[in-house]
Amino acid sequence: MNPSLLGQLLFDFVYILFLAGFFFTATWVVAKLLDNWSIVDVAWAYGFALVGLWILTSFPWNARDPFLWLAAATTVWSLRLGSHLAIRVLGHLDREDGRYLKMRTEWGKWTGLKMYRFYLYQAVALALLLLPLISAAGTTPKEAGEMAIWHWLGLLIFALGMLGEGFADAQLAAFKRNPENRGKVCAHGLWAWTRHPNYFCEWLVWVGFALLSFNQSYWGIPGFACAGVMYHLLTRVTGIPLTEAQLLASKGPAYAEYQSRVPAFWPRKPLR
Repeated sequence: MNPSLLGQLLFDFVYILFLAGFFFTATWVVAKLLDNWSIVDVAWAYGFALVGLWILTSFPWNARDPFLWLAAATTVWSLRLGSHLAIRVLGHLDREDGRYLKMRTEWGKWTGLKMYRFYLYQAVALALLLLPLISAAGTTPKEAGEMAIWHWLGLLIFALGMLGEGFADAQLAAFKRNPENRGKVCAHGLWAWTRHPNYFCEWLVWVGFALLSFNQSYWGIPGFACAGVMYHLLTRVTGIPLTEAQLLASKGPAYAEYQSRVPAFWPRKPLR
């Protein structure tokens, strides 16, 4: 890999990191005024769209340019996720996500200061996960090339991931709307194949990003690294472990029984 490319990538990363730090500082101020720390999730999701839209409005559209398809895909994913979270968080500002309530309890009088540090961590995470897009933006048209079979495959995987997330969210929302399902576990549709179809489909989206970011300069390394990080986060850190701990606490034996027959991440045909 050309050292000058690494230098350009580092410069672009630091620039995006600076902007992200400013963005999340402003978000922290708003959250403190609203006395609800959950809005950081909305800000983080929309942060990708801000960069994607900036790229799409700065470059003329070319359907043969994988970089622009990556920017468009990132923007679509970000707007969907951000809007989904905004409806849930901003529509209920009187309630705060359990994760942030736990932080309040643990941090006490230092909550504001420690939450600012947490918000800055989100800025770093945003900048790091934007590396596939940042690296693609720094390549020349010759290095980027035109849409190849792996780019179209990435676009297809991205679309499948987006559709899957949409179906999973819709199925879960419909299940929760039925009063008869109170206290029960959703085990229908995609939720019969995996306990976390939304997380699996989210990971597919990032695999799609990785393939779309493939070019002659970086060989897709930033994109595949980010897909690997997302897999680790979803399955080992903030995704499945935290979600399942909350569900076991709220649904008890019903969820334990669900765990015994449905895989956590990788889909499997439902057992009869």
